[in-house]
Amino acid sequence: MSTPTDGPAEPDEHRRYACHLRALAAVSADDEPALVNEILQDLDQVMAQSAVARHIDDRARLLLTDERFPSWVHTMTGVIGERDFLTRRLTEWTLLAAIAQDKPWTPARVTAASDWFQRKAVEVLASPDALALLASRGRTRRVRAAASKRLRQQGHQHG
Repeated sequence: MSTPTDGPAEPDEHRRYACHLRALAAVSADDEPALVNEILQDLDQVMAQSAVARHIDDRARLLLTDERFPSWVHTMTGVIGERDFLTRRLTEWTLLAAIAQDKPWTPARVTAASDWFQRKAVEVLASPDALALLASRGRTRRVRAAASKRLRQQGHQHG
């Protein structure tokens, strides 16, 4: 029981979430699929998928321009199964990787992607074509403004 000076006890799912994040941050590439699968067995699916999504974001960002990215996505796709949110997140990271690695991508996929994707693209990509597209046709004013700012910064760096 908590006392007024201690404040309320931290809910169990918050402790498990923090524990999952610590384990995911330290996991080796070989053990990653088994750990992700184990976490996704948690009864609190919202919490479990949130932890895995955060891990996907962290790992994908590290691997974005790495030749191991496609095999990592393939492995994770097999582990996450039919979970729509996680599947969409991996798909959007795959599009970010294609742009970052100068592989084929289409403006339609970028403009149709989620708000999360567009914000992340402005944050992590250096592609002038992608940034110009988001500056002119990004879904939100925030994305358009941020993309325009990144383009101006790049112009000063390269000009």
